[in-house]
Amino acid sequence: MLVNVACPLNSSGYPELRYVTGNSVSVTFSESDKNFSFPIGNHPGNAKDFYPFVPKLAEPKDAPGVQLAPVLAIQVTLFPNHGISIGFTNHQVASDGATILGFIRAWALLNKFDGDEQFLAKEFIPFYDRSVIKDPLGLGMSIWDEMKKNKLDICDIVTLPNKVRGTFIIARDDIEKLKNLILSRRPNLTHVTSFTVTCAYVWTCLIKSEGATIGEEMDENEMEFFVCVADCRAQFNPPIPPSYFGNCLMGHIARTRHVDLVGKEGFTNAVELIGEAIQKRIKDEEWILNGNWFKEFGTVNAKRLLSVAGSPKLDLYAADFGWARPEKLEFVSIDNGDGVSMSLSKSKDSNGDLEIGLSLSKTRMNAFAAIYTHGLSFL
Repeated sequence: MLVNVACPLNSSGYPELRYVTGNSVSVTFSESDKNFSFPIGNHPGNAKDFYPFVPKLAEPKDAPGVQLAPVLAIQVTLFPNHGISIGFTNHQVASDGATILGFIRAWALLNKFDGDEQFLAKEFIPFYDRSVIKDPLGLGMSIWDEMKKNKLDICDIVTLPNKVRGTFIIARDDIEKLKNLILSRRPNLTHVTSFTVTCAYVWTCLIKSEGATIGEEMDENEMEFFVCVADCRAQFNPPIPPSYFGNCLMGHIARTRHVDLVGKEGFTNAVELIGEAIQKRIKDEEWILNGNWFKEFGTVNAKRLLSVAGSPKLDLYAADFGWARPEKLEFVSIDNGDGVSMSLSKSKDSNGDLEIGLSLSKTRMNAFAAIYTHGLSFL
């Protein structure tokens, strides 16, 4: 994480991660007089109030022929006599969720055991060999050519949104009830998982909450979009080691008409659409390498999009620095964007429960909470 993104100043170059002796990571220490119950609570709170605990990436610097930008910043904030928060801002060009999780958990273990590496599990020892990634079809250059069509900004952008952030816990029992409901309606579906039913339920509740918020009928033919990413490490032949340090993801897109998500079969339709989008391509190595999935993003209307940050497979609550497990996890990045982003992670307190994070206008958050709770009560 001591590398910089070296972005060429001319159009013919190719970006790379560059390390030189003397590179460093920005670490900020601060103190807050805010009530500690605010950052660790599940109740809706003003999104802008979280930003004092979030570090900014340092400004890019010019070097011969390139612009250099750091990929990580850390901030530790003390709440006197109560606790601390640790904020991370990382550039995804250098690391995906699995990589940053491995970095944080390795750091936590080393801190907990006074730097004794024998306690560092093999899964947290990073694998750096880029040669295991084969690109026979030139996908890297193809993606770079697409990105050059837009202004490339390698510095973080923090928008202070007029939104509230809220956390919802969906219990394991409710997840199983949702799965059983789907299988009773469409027993032939093969990709019915905790991820698909949870995301589908949130998606349909969000669509309904919008209608309740604006107080008017939406165009039933308006296209709605759902996007998630999946780890590709295990999909290659031979598989890439799970501890591969980098970015190894591909996107999955589900799309349908608005009317298909708000009717009686809306939730069922959403589960089928998300499951098909994932299952159709996740084991298709040719599809992953030819880059068609990346081009599909150009067909998405960002204003009608629900995207997902995080994964139930990534357990940040297990990152114990020696001070016990974290009290709360927040994905601040979901505040930004034209559409809606949700975070999804394992719950801190119960095995099998999932934690959902949302950032919405206060009016829509209230509408969503009512619809979400009402629907689960009838399972």
